Amino acid sequence: MLLQHFLHLLKQLIGCAKAGAQAFHAVGHVFETTKREPLMRAIRNHMDAADIPVQESKGEWGPGQEELNLVYAEALEMADRHVIYKNGVKEIAWLQGKAVSFMAKWRPDLAGNSCHIHGSLWDADDRPMFSGGHGETELFRQFLAGLLAVGGDMTYFLAPYVNSYKRFQVGSFAPTNLVWSRDNRTSGFRVLGHGPATRIECRVGGADVNPYLAFAAFLAAGLHGVEQKLPLQPAFQGDAYKSGEVPSVPPTLRDAVDRLERSTVLRQALGDEVIDHYVHAGRWEQSAYDKAVTDWELVRYFERA
Repeated sequence: MLLQHFLHLLKQLIGCAKAGAQAFHAVGHVFETTKREPLMRAIRNHMDAADIPVQESKGEWGPGQEELNLVYAEALEMADRHVIYKNGVKEIAWLQGKAVSFMAKWRPDLAGNSCHIHGSLWDADDRPMFSGGHGETELFRQFLAGLLAVGGDMTYFLAPYVNSYKRFQVGSFAPTNLVWSRDNRTSGFRVLGHGPATRIECRVGGADVNPYLAFAAFLAAGLHGVEQKLPLQPAFQGDAYKSGEVPSVPPTLRDAVDRLERSTVLRQALGDEVIDHYVHAGRWEQSAYDKAVTDWELVRYFERA
């Protein structure tokens, strides 16, 4: 299993600009990348020394937001790289008096931070199994059908916190529907590449994922489709945000945990003990949030109530 994932990393720079100054960002603007170069150069040099190959990185949509594309690797190796890279970035930033956040949605008016998982299957002789002489294989279609069938059940492993679900907003670059398409960024699953490079991109996950759980759920869902020989529905056409007739991503952590608890597929793949543990963890997280009094509530209700 080869996986390539895209982390949209939010670099919120603290204490590195004069008080009252406003930082602006534009994708591809050379001067803006220069402002962050002391931190970015340190990250490149030190993480390269950690033997984590990067395919490319660039400025993303929001202020201080960066996109990082890691070179594909086996699933477990990629999960290790994911964790080491994120922790390394935080440590390097801290040493420069800055902070880095991987929250899925840190500000309502900015794009969220995602973790796009690109997955494909290869055989023991290192040959791609998603493409053949006449296009995509039946294995590819069944694997993708499994992802669609189990997509709602595995959402908790792609979005594990209350904040994770605030990223799923219409027109926000984050998917809200569990459909597949070809090179369509409004869908939850996007098919990319040709021939040996054919792969499935899961766009649901946020940058706050635990990659070990996310990859395990991705594999379990796809293999369920293969084992059950599930048929693949036609590719979605158009703007998935505007469709009310397709399955939706669970809108809240509470909904996702309920789906996980009822999932026979993931229980069979991961075991009752694992699923019950994460159902408990998810409900504990939701309970902690339900008891919290937020700044938004104080501003809105302190004198109005």
